[in-house]
Amino acid sequence: MYMFIRKYTEVRSVADSARRAKSGIGQILRQSRGFRSYYVLDGGEGVGVAVMIFEDRESANAANSRVLDFVQASLHDLHLGSPEIIAGEVLVNIEADA
Repeated sequence: MYMFIRKYTEVRSVADSARRAKSGIGQILRQSRGFRSYYVLDGGEGVGVAVMIFEDRESANAANSRVLDFVQASLHDLHLGSPEIIAGEVLVNIEADA
């Protein structure tokens, strides 16, 4: 698995950003090969974090480019700024038993 983490530090409203991103980014990700999951968290004080998990690096890179294009085109009025991006192979994955 491969994970992308995007951290925005000057978000006017993380809740509004997440709500607006849910449909647009959700559609992009659901149509992306290798997509596993997506999370947004409110870190408080204008910090928003988005996490995308994919089966492999190539799928993650392709989807990340489309997501960043969407954010710049559709969420520009939220003045998110440039995110800090961390990406890499997932080394440990622990899930609750079903």
